[in-house]
Amino acid sequence: MLLKGKPIAEKNIEFCKTLIQEKKLNPHLYIFLLSDDPASDYYVNSIKKQANNINIQVTLDKENVSQDELINKIKNLNIDDNVHAIMVQKPLPKHIDPNIIDQTINPHKDIDGLTAVNAGLMLQERDCFLPCTAEAILEIMDFYNISAEGKHVVVVGRSNIVGKPIANLLLYKKKNRNATVTVCHSRTPNISYFTKMADILITAVGVPHLIDCDMVKQNVIIIDAGINEITDQNGKIKYVGDVNFEKCVDMCESITPVPGGVGAVTTSVLLKHVVSIL
Repeated sequence: MLLKGKPIAEKNIEFCKTLIQEKKLNPHLYIFLLSDDPASDYYVNSIKKQANNINIQVTLDKENVSQDELINKIKNLNIDDNVHAIMVQKPLPKHIDPNIIDQTINPHKDIDGLTAVNAGLMLQERDCFLPCTAEAILEIMDFYNISAEGKHVVVVGRSNIVGKPIANLLLYKKKNRNATVTVCHSRTPNISYFTKMADILITAVGVPHLIDCDMVKQNVIIIDAGINEITDQNGKIKYVGDVNFEKCVDMCESITPVPGGVGAVTTSVLLKHVVSIL
């Protein structure tokens, strides 16, 4: 079964649209995009397109700045009542420390759930902004009735944006979570040893086709959160996941396509966070 993100994204966007209209809201999202990373461009453009369709104002800031200048900009936005949400798209230029920047954002405007406040609340299983991709994965699992309870979930990737949060969220003591979780990363020797044991495999590393069919078992459920730009044999640019979809699809009980899977839901979750602040 294909785990398509479109029906979930449409439901989230309709929720945002209805709330904005009924409450006459004027949400304003401020995005910093400071690198030329293709996946970041793809994601931010998707956010802008969807936001424009439902009357969420988006300010996109691409100005080349120092770390101190960026910190000052964020501090001003933190106290600006006309800006409701702040997003700093990763990766950042090498001269800027993402950990310092994340902690500069007002937690109440931190729609990516990356401040220590929101991360701490997440670990305590309390209400907070969750990292959007991790929340999108949960929404996909819930929509398609995929329970992690008692399952072995293998997460490939340990970023603060996807890998660490989804691993922790699947450990929650609640219905359809309660998973046994293994986290693999670039320093894990023989990753396939672990991926072959996965009942549910979640990838978020940004390496095209890292996972091949000889690295998974029959009837695995794969949720691919990777989005990678490659050039095909005809010189055309296309986007693929961390999983070799064509080779793995026949082995899977369920799998997300790329594009059209996690990414579509992630965008809608972020916009839902923006609206929920007001």
